[in-house]
Amino acid sequence: MSLLQITNLNLSIHGFDILHDVTLSIEAGEIVAVTGESGSGKSMTALATMQLLPKGASTTGHILLGDKDMTDMSEAGLCKMRGNEMGMVFQEPMTALNPVQTIGAQVAETIRIHDAAISRAAAEEQAAKTLSRVGLPQDRFPLSRYPHELSGGQRQRVVIAMAIALRPRLLIADEPTTALDVTTQAQILDLLKSLAREDGMGLLMITHDLAVVADLADRIIVMRKGKIVEQGATHTLLHNMQHPYSKMLFAAAGHQVALPKAPPPAPLLEVKNLVRDYRLSRKTLFGPAGTFRAIDDVSFALQRGERLGLVGESGCGKSTLTRALLGLEQTQGGSITLAGEPVFTGNAPNLSVRRKMQVVFQDPFGSFNPRHRVDRLITEPFHLLPKPPTGKDRSRAIDEALTAVGLTAKDATKYIHQFSGGQRQRIAIARALIIRPELILFDEAVSALDVSVRAQILDLLADLCGAYDLTYLFISHDLSVVRTVTDRVLVMKSGKIVEQGVTQDVFENPQHTYTQTLIAAAPVLPDIGATA
Repeated sequence: MSLLQITNLNLSIHGFDILHDVTLSIEAGEIVAVTGESGSGKSMTALATMQLLPKGASTTGHILLGDKDMTDMSEAGLCKMRGNEMGMVFQEPMTALNPVQTIGAQVAETIRIHDAAISRAAAEEQAAKTLSRVGLPQDRFPLSRYPHELSGGQRQRVVIAMAIALRPRLLIADEPTTALDVTTQAQILDLLKSLAREDGMGLLMITHDLAVVADLADRIIVMRKGKIVEQGATHTLLHNMQHPYSKMLFAAAGHQVALPKAPPPAPLLEVKNLVRDYRLSRKTLFGPAGTFRAIDDVSFALQRGERLGLVGESGCGKSTLTRALLGLEQTQGGSITLAGEPVFTGNAPNLSVRRKMQVVFQDPFGSFNPRHRVDRLITEPFHLLPKPPTGKDRSRAIDEALTAVGLTAKDATKYIHQFSGGQRQRIAIARALIIRPELILFDEAVSALDVSVRAQILDLLADLCGAYDLTYLFISHDLSVVRTVTDRVLVMKSGKIVEQGVTQDVFENPQHTYTQTLIAAAPVLPDIGATA
């Protein structure tokens, strides 16, 4: 008997069909990956397995964990099983954790809920052992730590500790590494794999990162529009794909763009000996306040028409540097100039320079006001201009910006919720383009997108480079993306640029040990169709 057996599962919410005849199984100790684009039904399959369904949901079919059918159990019976026989790791650890409770209390809570006889001290002792098992030993990470005192990868380890505290038979991980940098991602994936092997625990991995799928899973399930279109052993499926959707999905994951040739070098952005310190709280009542150096003597130049990448782990200073370039972060030393003009005038940003720069954020939906229509959203940068266009000139600028990113003039009257994730990112790019800036900063602009949508956005960037002579700084932890959309790359660690050079040279022959570690940690999609 399989550990998990889902047979002919159908799911609808308020009469709208979500899942169609989903059938899959997981054996003890097996790692099964479910992949597909947003809206394919991956997460709803996981939630149905846990029976964590929204109001108005109805299911048919069977979900058996061992000999227990989850679809016939009461809520009280399901609560006993959740955390005890099956656990779940969610995508965003900060949302999954309680910010006002310590990590020890949260892991111990899982234990005490399912064992009423256990004392608080015994539960905390077991929590400490579990946290040590996931790489958070007590000498460095005491139980008294709060979630905000940990990094993203450490928070994810706490969530995993909560899920495995009672050694469940089944662990469901829903996009557990999407927001993590490559080295932290590699550590979390190694941890999940070792837990599955050591405990004989079945692991259902939900992800759209196909490189992760290829390296981690024993079997792959490909979903599209609520249906399983293909499944099989990882090696067999990768080298003998049958369904056109599977072939398209994996081809998009390895998509390479053809950037137009950069123009002759001409300085645009120059950063010299930049320093940014943050004040820390006092450790004693009368002692001096300490400082943390987020940017440490950073210098680089960006030429007109050049595409520059910036990579590094979380906490390396990428975001602080981005804010400083935009004039949003005051610095304590060094200089930033754009076309020879300083970004700062005294302690205030230089608005004549600020209007020459725009930024595209990671989450397009979060960066827009949902109450405004697209025409108002993409014209927000007009407030930077001394004489913003009005009337027909304004309408013409809106139409040109939307058309440039592959949308239509009719989209100007719609609201942002009426678009898909990829279309929202196109609108974000249109907003950045509308005042024809000299420099655009892309801050993790494609990390939350499906592989096929990501390929479309990267192609769009290549097209815009040809049409608009774009100059941009592309900030990302996805090394495969940086490699294909940049001419040069900067590698940042602990506030310093430790390596820089032509992208191809840096990736093929990294000189710094940190760069070598980053590249080695990045999952790589195998050559699809090659035989073993």
